Amino acid sequence: MSRRLFPRLSARWISEFALLVLLVLIAHLRVASGASRAHTCREVKTAFQLRQIGPLKWVPETPATDVNLLVCKHVGPSCCTRKMEESYKLAATRDTLHNLRLYTTELRHLLLSHAAAFQDSYQSLLLFSQGQLTSLFELTYPSLSSPIASHVSSLFSQLSLFIQADSNVSVEATVHRFYNHLFPFVHSRIINPGIPEENDLSECLRATQQDVDPFGHRTQVMANELAQALKAARSLNRAFYVTKDLLNSTEAASLTNECVKALLKMHYCPHCQGLTLIRPCPEFCLNVLGGCLASLAELDMPWRHYVAILEDLTHAVAGEHSLELALLRVSGHVNETIQHAELHSARISATVDKVCGQSTTKSPSIQPTVTPKPSTNQSDPPDLTQLGRLSHLHSSLPLKPNRKHKDKTLKQIAREFVRTIGRYKAFFAALPRMLCEGEIERDELTCWSGDDVVESYKGRVVGNGVHAQRQNPEVKVRGPDPLLMEVKERFEQFNKEMQESMPGLGHRESWEDPGSGEDSSGECDDEDGCQGSGEVTVKSSNTDSRTDPEVAVKPPPHEAPVVRSKPGPGSSAPFTVPSFIILVSILALQCTLN
Repeated sequence: MSRRLFPRLSARWISEFALLVLLVLIAHLRVASGASRAHTCREVKTAFQLRQIGPLKWVPETPATDVNLLVCKHVGPSCCTRKMEESYKLAATRDTLHNLRLYTTELRHLLLSHAAAFQDSYQSLLLFSQGQLTSLFELTYPSLSSPIASHVSSLFSQLSLFIQADSNVSVEATVHRFYNHLFPFVHSRIINPGIPEENDLSECLRATQQDVDPFGHRTQVMANELAQALKAARSLNRAFYVTKDLLNSTEAASLTNECVKALLKMHYCPHCQGLTLIRPCPEFCLNVLGGCLASLAELDMPWRHYVAILEDLTHAVAGEHSLELALLRVSGHVNETIQHAELHSARISATVDKVCGQSTTKSPSIQPTVTPKPSTNQSDPPDLTQLGRLSHLHSSLPLKPNRKHKDKTLKQIAREFVRTIGRYKAFFAALPRMLCEGEIERDELTCWSGDDVVESYKGRVVGNGVHAQRQNPEVKVRGPDPLLMEVKERFEQFNKEMQESMPGLGHRESWEDPGSGEDSSGECDDEDGCQGSGEVTVKSSNTDSRTDPEVAVKPPPHEAPVVRSKPGPGSSAPFTVPSFIILVSILALQCTLN
């Protein structure tokens, strides 16, 4: 009996002994790793050098207990000095502003690149329309082609200047000026061919064109159509470049001292304890950056309104091909006005004789007749009936603007822009979350709370804006930044001006709804280039009900690689115990089975 029990007791004793050895070894390794951490600042020095924080000689070789730190205070020895703490503070400010500017620069590039694409499309349409009108005179009214050429060029040059919003050009005045110059040539070469073109008579005809009314109501129709379509293009162009200045102003805003201290506490105070790998807790990061960017969050509502105005202006420019049709109809309008003058030549001649004096060389045997020539050339301008059908087509003119939008139509550029800018509706409210995405790792078991390594952050995350951030437990927010409040007022003033000039603009509910940035029309086809953009969207879940957006974000790259050890509640040094545990367990199991 004793012999049968002895092997079992021996196996149990060996298993317990192996477990005891294992526990002693683990305790020894923990003590050794803690001692290693307590007596060296090597990893801190490596991170200090790679991040280019300051002179390497400032980092001590071993932790000291007599340091006089202002922010990164903790019980025990520290790898930081006062000089290091000041350098860490500058580095935290530098890195935060750099990452913030990465996002604002990306947004500014989005706006300016599309502004250039729209401008290229406008110029292509203007050149196309000018070519149509030139062809009309060359093929249908050759006697008018040469004298009117310079005035055709002037007409479209003035329309181009109007779109650029850098002049006081009036579309209506430009159109009427063109017809003022056209009337003398029509009078002397079509209505009364053969009469001499006297300067006095021509001046009188130009001055009295609108009173004589030789071209009928079609001139005003053309002026109204162009004014309405080009006004939207001008407003959109202005909106793009106004935002450029406003975004530049946001980058000029500075961080408060309270914010800088919180950034130091979040980013670099763990280094003082030798923890160079630990990441801040997500909620802690949101509180810190939410407090730092509280004044920027005040731009949220006027920015949302501005984006809605951009979307409405884009639809006004490209929706139903309004700008394209207005420019394509120019040659048709001019053709109809000349035909109208031919049909009413008798009345026009009589009126001119009364107003400007009777022409003594006019031959009574010459009777003006309407002589519209049949269109036999494919380059002849289409009539208004054909042009009207364009509004029901799914594609617009194949323009070829420069840059990356080459070979895209105006409609495709507009749809792409609306789809992209919609993802930035909550840009200013979501900035803290976007910046934190590059700082946190959600699969970590522990994180930095500002004072120690914890499993979860215990503080309350407050909402966006200066008022809500007054309750921030990490950053003291005393009031709004005056510079950013000026930017907010400028945004609101611009939105007000746009709504006054174009009533109803930006009053859709979508600017109050975070939305997903999809085209409000719900229409999208392959020809319009509606494929997915492949951008990543991040949902914000702030406590403020206004800030729950899907914002396209691209986490900014880190400036330099960081060599940091794996953090833990008690140690930052890695060790290879798992393999030893497996080996001892296998030996104990074999002994038990024997």
